[in-house]
Amino acid sequence: MGEKRPGIVSIIVPVYNAEQFIRQTIDCVQAQTYTDWELLLVDDCSCDKSREYIQEKSSTDKRVKLVSLEKNGGAAEARNRGVKQACGQYICYLDADDIWLPDKLTVELQYLRNIQRTEDTSAGFVFMGYEFADASGKGLGKVVHVPRRITYQQALKNTTIFTSTVMIDRDKIPDEDIYMPHIASEDTATWWQILKRHGVGYGIDQNLVKYRRSVDTLSSNKLTAVKRIWNLYRKQEMLSFVKSVYYMFFWAFRAVLRRI
Repeated sequence: MGEKRPGIVSIIVPVYNAEQFIRQTIDCVQAQTYTDWELLLVDDCSCDKSREYIQEKSSTDKRVKLVSLEKNGGAAEARNRGVKQACGQYICYLDADDIWLPDKLTVELQYLRNIQRTEDTSAGFVFMGYEFADASGKGLGKVVHVPRRITYQQALKNTTIFTSTVMIDRDKIPDEDIYMPHIASEDTATWWQILKRHGVGYGIDQNLVKYRRSVDTLSSNKLTAVKRIWNLYRKQEMLSFVKSVYYMFFWAFRAVLRRI
């Protein structure tokens, strides 16, 4: 584990056969107006040119670092390895095909510090809105808005917390609560875990993140998404059948609204 240093943002990117997007992903981090960061690109045994592109970038910017997994472990394992090697006070996640606008880190960090100073000294979990984008990274005009505050109970109904928008203060939330379980929808399970143990998360209703999606992904994964969330309710959160149905109704309603 790296020695935690105040003010540093550790950005963790799981990488698996991401050569189509990885250069643009790295570029958007290097373009951030907040420059005190390290970028941990965790290669999950890619068999394309992802590693070569990362090594090329890291040779000219020491903040860009390649972390290699010995065997393919999935996104949760890659993110957890990143947390273990991170030296930053703050953890951010960025999926390899998503894009940050230049002020993302600056806005989020200022917001978190302001909340800690004026409203909630224990605040350690923030997230923001985002926009759906096409395969080229062009925004589609569909922006997902987020609430200013969200609790565990509210989050069960509303999975608007998107992984590439999250920032976590490790001075407030210990690493054992950040590590993701090796289950489907591991990121959602982690946000629920953090909220259940640490109270409120704070949202920034500002769009500085672009989430790529494709038509094929939308049509093929609807049923899979429903099954994953249902399993989280029943197996991860150990909710009753009735409560699971109740929360699933609200989850499905909001999921549809986000995509139309």
